[in-house]
Amino acid sequence: MSLTPLGDKIIVERLEAEDKTSGGIYLPDSAKEKPKQGKVISVGPGKVLDNGERGALTLKVGDLVLFTSYAGTEVQYEGKELLIMSESDVMAVLS
Repeated sequence: MSLTPLGDKIIVERLEAEDKTSGGIYLPDSAKEKPKQGKVISVGPGKVLDNGERGALTLKVGDLVLFTSYAGTEVQYEGKELLIMSESDVMAVLS
């Protein structure tokens, strides 16, 4: 079974949260913020436009992205925590 997004949706795997602060203090799991960065692992075919054609997505598999705090829906799949979100929830591509 595979997980394939529909329309203009993408699937993102969050990057790991930092274990220690810039000052060297180690953080417990309860104090860590969920990162707002992730790696695109799957993209949909694109949104259907008014003329019936599909608009291509800007993002591609493997892109590192920065997204909003409340972006997407969290899902568990094959033991991984993934986010399914619209391409419009992504604010920037990291290079």
